[in-house]
Amino acid sequence: MNMHASQPRPPAAQAGIGQSLPRNEDAVLVRGGGRYTDDLAVEGQLYAAFVRSPYAHGVIEGIDVAAARAMKGVVAVYTAGDLEGQGYGPLKCNVDLPSRDGTPMRRPPRQALAAGKVRFVGDPVAMVVARTAVQARDAAEAVGLDIAVLPAVTAVEEALAPGAPQLFDEVPGNLIVDYQSGDAGKVAAAFAAAAHVTRLRIVNNRIVVNPLEPRAAIASHDRKSGRYTLHAPSQGAFGMRNSLAAAMGVPQDRMRLVTGHVGGSFGMKASVFPEYVVLLHAARLLRRPVKWTDQRSESFVSDHHGRDMVFEAELALDARGRFLATRFTGFGNLGGYLTPVGPMMATLNIGKNSVGMYRTPLVEVRTRCAVTNTVPISAYRGAGRPEGNYFMERLIDTAAREMGIDRAVLRRRNLIPARALPWATPVGTLYDSGDFPALFARALEAADWKGYRARERASRRAGKLRGRGIGCYLEVTAPPGNEMGGIHFEPDGSVTIVTGTLDYGQGHWTPFAQVLTSQLGVPFDRIRLAQGDSDRLIAGGGTGGSKSIMASGSAIIEASDKVVEKGKLLAAHVLEAGVGDIEFAAGRFSIAGTDRGIGIMELAERLRTGPALPENLPQTLDVDHVFKAAPSAYPNGCHIAEVEIDPETGQVAIARYVMVNDFGTLVNPMIVEGQLHGGVVQGIGQALCELTSYDEDGQLRTGSYMDYAMPRASDVPFFSFISQGVPTGTNRVGAKGCGEAGCAGSLPAVMNAIVDALAPHGVTHLDMPATPLAIWRAIHRQGAAA
Repeated sequence: MNMHASQPRPPAAQAGIGQSLPRNEDAVLVRGGGRYTDDLAVEGQLYAAFVRSPYAHGVIEGIDVAAARAMKGVVAVYTAGDLEGQGYGPLKCNVDLPSRDGTPMRRPPRQALAAGKVRFVGDPVAMVVARTAVQARDAAEAVGLDIAVLPAVTAVEEALAPGAPQLFDEVPGNLIVDYQSGDAGKVAAAFAAAAHVTRLRIVNNRIVVNPLEPRAAIASHDRKSGRYTLHAPSQGAFGMRNSLAAAMGVPQDRMRLVTGHVGGSFGMKASVFPEYVVLLHAARLLRRPVKWTDQRSESFVSDHHGRDMVFEAELALDARGRFLATRFTGFGNLGGYLTPVGPMMATLNIGKNSVGMYRTPLVEVRTRCAVTNTVPISAYRGAGRPEGNYFMERLIDTAAREMGIDRAVLRRRNLIPARALPWATPVGTLYDSGDFPALFARALEAADWKGYRARERASRRAGKLRGRGIGCYLEVTAPPGNEMGGIHFEPDGSVTIVTGTLDYGQGHWTPFAQVLTSQLGVPFDRIRLAQGDSDRLIAGGGTGGSKSIMASGSAIIEASDKVVEKGKLLAAHVLEAGVGDIEFAAGRFSIAGTDRGIGIMELAERLRTGPALPENLPQTLDVDHVFKAAPSAYPNGCHIAEVEIDPETGQVAIARYVMVNDFGTLVNPMIVEGQLHGGVVQGIGQALCELTSYDEDGQLRTGSYMDYAMPRASDVPFFSFISQGVPTGTNRVGAKGCGEAGCAGSLPAVMNAIVDALAPHGVTHLDMPATPLAIWRAIHRQGAAA
């Protein structure tokens, strides 16, 4: 459970919604006082290390553990056979999409340890437990694997080709789902009637997530109660507890999940991983806690990867450039197994997020998702949202060039006007608020769109190529599901917010406290946050899909309403007045028309220390409330990037970056801006340098930071951040979410700018990542063709 020490803070009047307050947790974190999973130790703990397949595909013919078991300090070695008959369930995919012909999606099971076959380099096949971590790792290297190597396939299109290696007998042709959405007949008719059709083949490159903190876990089992406890990084203790209980085959009340500080996740740590099941199994049998910490080299092949899809994107336009329809036909690489949300990104989320802020009347998505001999794919910051926006924005820039229409004019011509809201889209979403034309106009102004030519001439004189790119986006957030908003008045005079969402870097404590202060007038510096212990929660959807402030903020507001209801009853008793005469404002209950009253903190103290209350009154101000599900919201914005390219080396420098965003109500503008900075940098990383590459045998070529490039501070400029929010009515806060928007805007803005800079060399499209080598080759390839 995360409960951190407080620091002096402004009074309630200066600490409410809309204030840019520093994050409460930063004082602890920047001093190195964080408590991450690997910082924890449990008395008597043993240490585990995993044996992973060195081959991408093969039949397991034998696992020799004798030498490992005989090594110093080794306590146990487990393989798949040791887990059989224990009642453990497979790791499940939570997405169920029918194929276009109505047949169900294929869902091959994944066990905690590979049995029969291995399906990617890094597939866990055994676990060694020893008295020290070094002993466990040494013994893991002594486990002998006899694997009959089979041909591997890593590219999704090749996996679906006739004669491709087959990963599962129950998945013929490696095809998991042949997805289709939209009215194919109407879309085809729109394309047939179009004055112009733009087509692009777009590769969305695979990403290694690379959070600062590798995964880790400590598993324990209480023999008397039969309860398991797992300390592990997560994105929500309550939801992961439920999934983990299902994997272990036990009732939910026999599982406890505890999460402390989390050093980044970006979607990846939300899942139950196979290692957790084996660790809990060992803890139960050995009657001792078992600890495991992933090594960075292992994390490249054991964490879930992100992105990895290929699409042919098409846009139909009339003679004036009005959008008639879009069609996205492509392939989604799911990796060696299905993760809980693996098929969602290349199917549902492409369609929902490709519409953006445009009046596109028809959308069709056709996706064939396949398994391959690669690390499994799961959610990565945005989880299909940046992809859908990226595809659309690349289409618009290409269509503008092909039709001879200014790219800003073409966008403006197709924006949904503010007067048309609420706007029902062809993908079943309903935009309730916003002003897209005004936001777009402000972005052009802030970017000095009209003054660009002078900067371009200056770059040319310096021997550089300059380009500018627009990245408009609109995201469909995850709908805020049932979420806990507990408010507890503690004996020490503090107030605890209990929430089912979980901060893994976002900084929830401060904005949640700002919401509570705004509602109840509780002193800001007395507010604590409890978020990471499933035993303290009665509900919780976890953090993801940019929904935390919408879900938890709304839960806190509704719980505050209930605190006020209780408080009026109690204040009436204390003040000897009628309940109907009690008013509440600015943290104080008072008798209407008089100066008599009692502050909420004084009332809480009186309840703790005063005489017993009548039984017909509440005995405390504490509330444990569950906020019911709310509709999605639609954060949107426009990012504009300018780049300079050295044509001799292909090196890209981002010269200017402006973003105007509509996130509705901003609870803490400074934290929102920080979220945008991080998301934009991750988008820049994917656009410029991050590339996951496999060889023909399924070996990961980019398995360390020597081969896998990450963005650095020197790769990014100072950002210009502007908020132009229109509050939404879909939740009590009025917020729209912001956590994934940086990626959604930066991918198209940066790549459109690069293609614009390369246009004089005849380059019309370039896939990510636009590395110096890729750009140099594009320049010289086009030069040779000319």
